[in-house]
Amino acid sequence: MRISKVMLFGLMAMAALALALGGCATMEKADAKLKKELAKPAPVKPGPCAIQGKLVRAIAPEAKLVGLTCMHKNFDGVMSLAVKVSLKNVSKEPQRYRVNIFLANDKAVGGLIPRKTKKGLVKPGATASFTYFFKGQEKTPLGMTLIVKVMSK
Repeated sequence: MRISKVMLFGLMAMAALALALGGCATMEKADAKLKKELAKPAPVKPGPCAIQGKLVRAIAPEAKLVGLTCMHKNFDGVMSLAVKVSLKNVSKEPQRYRVNIFLANDKAVGGLIPRKTKKGLVKPGATASFTYFFKGQEKTPLGMTLIVKVMSK
Protein backbone atom coordinates (compact mmCIF):
# COMPACT_ATOMS: atom_id res chain seq x y z
CA MET A 1 0.00 0.00 0.00
CA ARG A 2 2.87 2.33 0.80
CA ILE A 3 4.49 1.73 -2.59
CA SER A 4 1.32 2.64 -4.48
CA LYS A 5 1.00 5.97 -2.60
CA VAL A 6 4.59 6.85 -3.53
CA MET A 7 3.97 5.89 -7.14
CA LEU A 8 0.74 7.88 -7.21
CA PHE A 9 2.52 10.91 -5.77
CA GLY A 10 5.32 10.53 -8.34
CA LEU A 11 2.83 10.33 -11.22
CA MET A 12 1.06 13.44 -9.98
CA ALA A 13 4.37 15.29 -9.70
CA MET A 14 5.32 14.28 -13.25
CA ALA A 15 1.92 15.42 -14.57
CA ALA A 16 2.30 18.77 -12.82
CA LEU A 17 5.81 19.15 -14.22
CA ALA A 18 4.59 18.29 -17.74
CA LEU A 19 1.83 20.93 -17.51
CA ALA A 20 4.25 23.51 -16.15
CA LEU A 21 6.80 22.92 -18.90
CA GLY A 22 4.46 22.31 -21.81
CA GLY A 23 1.43 24.29 -20.74
CA CYS A 24 -2.02 23.36 -21.80
CA ALA A 25 -3.87 24.20 -24.99
CA THR A 26 -6.13 26.76 -23.34
CA MET A 27 -3.13 28.68 -22.02
CA GLU A 28 -1.61 28.83 -25.51
CA LYS A 29 -4.86 30.20 -26.93
CA ALA A 30 -5.05 32.79 -24.16
CA ASP A 31 -1.42 33.81 -24.81
CA ALA A 32 -2.11 34.16 -28.54
CA LYS A 33 -5.20 36.30 -27.85
CA LEU A 34 -3.25 38.49 -25.43
CA LYS A 35 -0.46 38.98 -27.99
CA LYS A 36 -3.04 40.04 -30.61
CA GLU A 37 -4.54 42.58 -28.23
CA LEU A 38 -1.12 44.01 -27.40
CA ALA A 39 -0.18 44.22 -31.08
CA LYS A 40 -3.15 46.51 -31.84
CA PRO A 41 -2.24 50.19 -31.73
CA ALA A 42 -3.87 52.30 -29.06
CA PRO A 43 -6.67 54.56 -30.27
CA VAL A 44 -5.34 57.96 -31.23
CA LYS A 45 -7.22 61.04 -30.03
CA PRO A 46 -6.66 64.41 -31.68
CA GLY A 47 -5.46 67.12 -29.34
CA PRO A 48 -4.60 70.81 -29.48
CA CYS A 49 -1.86 71.76 -31.92
CA ALA A 50 -0.52 74.53 -29.68
CA ILE A 51 -1.38 76.37 -26.52
CA GLN A 52 -4.40 78.60 -27.11
CA GLY A 53 -3.41 81.86 -28.79
CA LYS A 54 0.02 80.58 -29.85
CA LEU A 55 -0.93 79.37 -33.34
CA VAL A 56 0.23 81.71 -36.11
CA ARG A 57 -1.17 81.18 -39.63
CA ALA A 58 0.04 82.65 -42.90
CA ILE A 59 -2.10 81.14 -45.66
CA ALA A 60 -2.16 82.11 -49.34
CA PRO A 61 -5.47 83.57 -50.59
CA GLU A 62 -5.81 80.67 -53.07
CA ALA A 63 -6.10 78.19 -50.18
CA LYS A 64 -8.49 77.77 -47.29
CA LEU A 65 -7.45 75.85 -44.18
CA VAL A 66 -10.18 73.24 -43.73
CA GLY A 67 -8.58 71.20 -40.95
CA LEU A 68 -5.58 71.22 -38.67
CA THR A 69 -5.45 68.28 -36.26
CA CYS A 70 -2.63 67.12 -34.04
CA MET A 71 -2.19 63.72 -32.44
CA HIS A 72 0.59 61.56 -31.06
CA LYS A 73 1.38 58.50 -33.18
CA ASN A 74 4.17 55.97 -33.50
CA PHE A 75 6.49 56.97 -36.38
CA ASP A 76 9.61 54.90 -37.14
CA GLY A 77 9.31 53.25 -33.73
CA VAL A 78 9.27 56.59 -31.87
CA MET A 79 6.26 58.39 -30.42
CA SER A 80 5.90 61.53 -32.52
CA LEU A 81 3.61 64.49 -33.04
CA ALA A 82 1.49 64.08 -36.19
CA VAL A 83 0.00 67.23 -37.72
CA LYS A 84 -2.67 66.69 -40.38
CA VAL A 85 -3.18 69.71 -42.63
CA SER A 86 -6.26 69.84 -44.90
CA LEU A 87 -6.49 72.54 -47.56
CA LYS A 88 -9.27 73.52 -49.96
CA ASN A 89 -8.52 75.13 -53.32
CA VAL A 90 -10.63 78.30 -53.47
CA SER A 91 -9.10 79.62 -56.71
CA LYS A 92 -10.34 78.99 -60.24
CA GLU A 93 -7.19 77.10 -61.31
CA PRO A 94 -5.63 73.81 -60.18
CA GLN A 95 -3.01 74.48 -57.51
CA ARG A 96 -0.11 72.93 -55.65
CA TYR A 97 0.74 74.18 -52.17
CA ARG A 98 3.97 74.36 -50.16
CA VAL A 99 3.33 73.81 -46.45
CA ASN A 100 5.82 74.71 -43.70
CA ILE A 101 5.19 74.08 -39.99
CA PHE A 102 7.49 75.54 -37.35
CA LEU A 103 7.31 74.75 -33.63
CA ALA A 104 8.39 77.05 -30.81
CA ASN A 105 11.22 74.63 -29.89
CA ASP A 106 12.92 75.16 -33.31
CA LYS A 107 11.66 71.97 -34.94
CA ALA A 108 10.24 72.30 -38.44
CA VAL A 109 8.72 70.14 -41.17
CA GLY A 110 7.32 70.87 -44.58
CA GLY A 111 6.20 69.46 -47.85
CA LEU A 112 3.93 69.77 -50.82
CA ILE A 113 0.20 69.16 -51.21
CA PRO A 114 -0.31 67.16 -53.36
CA ARG A 115 2.96 65.42 -52.72
CA LYS A 116 3.14 63.99 -56.24
CA THR A 117 1.58 65.44 -59.39
CA LYS A 118 1.07 62.18 -61.26
CA LYS A 119 -2.68 62.32 -60.47
CA GLY A 120 -2.80 66.07 -61.05
CA LEU A 121 -3.00 69.18 -58.91
CA VAL A 122 -5.70 70.12 -56.40
CA LYS A 123 -8.69 71.01 -58.56
CA PRO A 124 -10.81 74.11 -57.85
CA GLY A 125 -13.17 73.42 -54.95
CA ALA A 126 -11.41 70.18 -54.03
CA THR A 127 -9.80 69.38 -50.68
CA ALA A 128 -6.44 67.69 -50.14
CA SER A 129 -4.58 66.78 -46.96
CA PHE A 130 -1.31 65.37 -45.71
CA THR A 131 0.07 64.34 -42.33
CA TYR A 132 3.44 65.73 -41.25
CA PHE A 133 5.41 64.08 -38.42
CA PHE A 134 7.67 65.71 -35.84
CA LYS A 135 9.78 62.69 -34.90
CA GLY A 136 10.38 62.40 -31.16
CA GLN A 137 8.10 65.33 -30.23
CA GLU A 138 6.03 63.78 -27.42
CA LYS A 139 4.63 66.94 -25.83
CA THR A 140 2.14 69.45 -27.17
CA PRO A 141 4.18 72.36 -28.55
CA LEU A 142 4.09 75.74 -26.83
CA GLY A 143 3.63 77.52 -30.15
CA MET A 144 3.21 76.70 -33.84
CA THR A 145 3.52 78.63 -37.09
CA LEU A 146 1.75 77.34 -40.21
CA ILE A 147 2.74 78.79 -43.59
CA VAL A 148 0.94 77.82 -46.82
CA LYS A 149 2.20 79.17 -50.15
CA VAL A 150 1.15 78.52 -53.72
CA MET A 151 3.76 76.86 -55.95
CA SER A 152 4.51 78.81 -59.11
CA LYS A 153 3.75 77.15 -62.40
